[in-house]
Amino acid sequence: MSTKIKVGIIGGAGYTGGELLRLLINHPHIEIAFINSKSNAGNPIYQVHADLVGETDLQFSDDLSPLQDGSVDVIFLCVGHGDARKFLTEYTVNDKIKIIDLSQDFRLAPKSAIGNRQFVYGLPELNKDQIKGAQNIANPGCFATGIQLGLLPLAKAGLLNSVYTTGITGSTGAGQGLSATSHFSWRANNIQAYKTLTHQHLKEITQSLQQLQPSFSPVTADGSSEALNFIPWRGDFTRGIFISSLVDCDWKLEQLTELYKDFYIGQPFTVLNKGEIFLKQVVNTNKCIISLEKVGSKLVVHSAIDNLTKGASGQAVQNMNLIFGLDETAGLKLKANYF
Repeated sequence: MSTKIKVGIIGGAGYTGGELLRLLINHPHIEIAFINSKSNAGNPIYQVHADLVGETDLQFSDDLSPLQDGSVDVIFLCVGHGDARKFLTEYTVNDKIKIIDLSQDFRLAPKSAIGNRQFVYGLPELNKDQIKGAQNIANPGCFATGIQLGLLPLAKAGLLNSVYTTGITGSTGAGQGLSATSHFSWRANNIQAYKTLTHQHLKEITQSLQQLQPSFSPVTADGSSEALNFIPWRGDFTRGIFISSLVDCDWKLEQLTELYKDFYIGQPFTVLNKGEIFLKQVVNTNKCIISLEKVGSKLVVHSAIDNLTKGASGQAVQNMNLIFGLDETAGLKLKANYF
């Protein structure tokens, strides 16, 4: 591509904004036009994201005029849940500008539109064709990405009934704002279950599973699910999510292995691995690595992702690549920090 895609970032001071910057400053087809942050306007990026010292001289800006004049091609909304819809209500964005939202505001079908903008759910392994033709993307949640990628092949084969899932996440999943359970002294040598059976990603996950297996039970009015039983955990580490999902399944492991291989053909970031997997294989990458274990009629699907890359900013770049007809892996050929 001879002409570079001009990108704007709304909310560039947080974890997802910082991770997005790290990916985009080295992307071969991207020019970062502006990084918006009211509280940091005029300050160099590296004063907030200290690991970018020597990487860029870009500064934060509070100028939103590019949204009206259409001088950027795409904007990323790296804002808190509820703030993306509020931002698009308060500010006019030129119709020709594409939007990739990293919040949960537009992920669920009843609320996936605002004005004349309709958002496509941006899980490439499920909706790649729709993403390629989309104007607006609702980027999936981190836990939702890891759980869905572990279960989608089973849903396609109509094999899901009751699912029992546990998942542990690093502290960056809670955002950059300090809270009691994200503070270092609380996280160190500690672990805790939270939002047991009522996590906000249940509806998002169920929506995608029903896309492939319509009979899968919906989430109830109280936010729980009769079919998807999910217990998330806060872990004593900064990045990554490790998930284990248990289902009843009479298929042999060899059949299931072929099912997963066939489903993920042509998906460069989702890998089925024989044998055990672990978190360090995916941290700082855009990969999801999956492993299958079978004991009798019980199937356990393990899946691991980095919550800030495949679970957030990396997947957002992957979606941008698809929208603009780029190589899906552009800017995302990252190696895990194994040691």
